[in-house]
Amino acid sequence: MDVLVYLIPISLILGGLGLGAFVWTLKSRQYEDPEGDSRRILSDEYDDHPKTD
Repeated sequence: MDVLVYLIPISLILGGLGLGAFVWTLKSRQYEDPEGDSRRILSDEYDDHPKTD
């Protein structure tokens, strides 16, 4: 039972870090264009080589 004294705060800290990372990704707009990704995956144009002028 003494181990719970250590495990509960550690789990709360890790959960808070995970929640903070998720909020940070929301604020930095990383989930902004889901429709563009779905259209790009079906496109025949590849980004493997840079475009030449």
